[in-house]
Amino acid sequence: MSLLEVRDLRVTYPGGAAAVRGVDLSLAPGEKLGVAGESGCGKSTLALALLRLLPPGARVGGEVLLDGEDVLTMKWGRVRAVRWAGASIVFQGAMHSLNAVHRIGDQIAEPILLHRRATPAGARKRAGELLEQVGLPAARAGAYPHELSGGQRQRVMIAMALACDPRLIVADEPTTALDVMIQAQILRLIEGLVGEQDVGLIMISHDLAVLADTCDRLAVMYAGRVVEEGPARQVYDDARHPYGRALAEAFPTIGDPASRFAPRGLPGDPPDPAAVPSGCAFHPRCPVALDLCAAQDQPLREAGARRRAACVHVGSDGTGTPGDGTAAEGEAPTEDAAPAREGAADDGGASAERGASAEAGEPTEAAEPAEPEAPTETAEPAKHDAPTETVESAKRGTPAEGEGPAGGGDASMEDDGVRSSAP
Repeated sequence: MSLLEVRDLRVTYPGGAAAVRGVDLSLAPGEKLGVAGESGCGKSTLALALLRLLPPGARVGGEVLLDGEDVLTMKWGRVRAVRWAGASIVFQGAMHSLNAVHRIGDQIAEPILLHRRATPAGARKRAGELLEQVGLPAARAGAYPHELSGGQRQRVMIAMALACDPRLIVADEPTTALDVMIQAQILRLIEGLVGEQDVGLIMISHDLAVLADTCDRLAVMYAGRVVEEGPARQVYDDARHPYGRALAEAFPTIGDPASRFAPRGLPGDPPDPAAVPSGCAFHPRCPVALDLCAAQDQPLREAGARRRAACVHVGSDGTGTPGDGTAAEGEAPTEDAAPAREGAADDGGASAERGASAEAGEPTEAAEPAEPEAPTETAEPAKHDAPTETVESAKRGTPAEGEGPAGGGDASMEDDGVRSSAP
């Protein structure tokens, strides 16, 4: 049985802001799941909803099963018992999460006193052990938060999360505002602790490269939904959703001058949760969007082994990729266009095929005609009579004939809907 099962989780804030819109996730003991996305995509709201830490007035639906027990239907006494002991959270921004007027040793000892019913002396001893476990001297237990560096405060937050030996740790941007050396130390520390204690980890970040290096699986969120999920390295190297690809391409490749001097980004911002666009929420920023995308939202569908993506360009066989604008044009004279050109040759005979080859620049027999009239007559049918439907479809990102429907499904998960609506 999975350690954590999130089923159709929905969170709506007062005023109608739908911060999380139907998220499904699962996590096994000892597994590390990364959640990526821009600011405003619902990552932190998802983390808070897992432990019912949302502000009053927020409406929450769905299920959050921790060891088979739904956190969202627990009584408050049971919720208090689950926090720290069953699942804990490393909040974003350690300086804002620690109490400035209490020593860090007392703050680490507080959940131990409450949940483990230890003596004050035993709690202080355990706090010192936890500090040493995260790489700080036990003597620092008497320090105040402002006396520690950013990396040290983050280690204190991790020590607090481990205080009651939880089975699940949710780390909400644990390396924010840290320099790269301290960031690497914190990440290696978290990885080591997860491996040693066999706890499940959900790490939230906007940095796709960090998650790909740290986590086993990766879920990409946009506008409150998971739009892609799969093995972390595969999602980072070969994203199937255009948004996941844009996030990965935002980071330059070391040693590649092209990516260094011509970084690729994504214009615009995530939509306002209170005014999410119709259809696929990403379509206003998507470089390969179709007319269908503005009308029909796309569910997560199979995109390979243990991979899912919510994109109309992902084929029904799970092997499709979103592509980009230049790729669509470059793919026109391949298998997609081959049947069209063969069909055009029916009217013009073999000379039409030679004209098509000459147009592509291939050194065929048509390039050496004895009479100039022959290539002129045959080049025109190849250029104008070749059915442009396939080529234009490739430019729009629509699969050519024989490849199946473009989306394989619509928001209602009915394949027939896409087959009838695909342009």
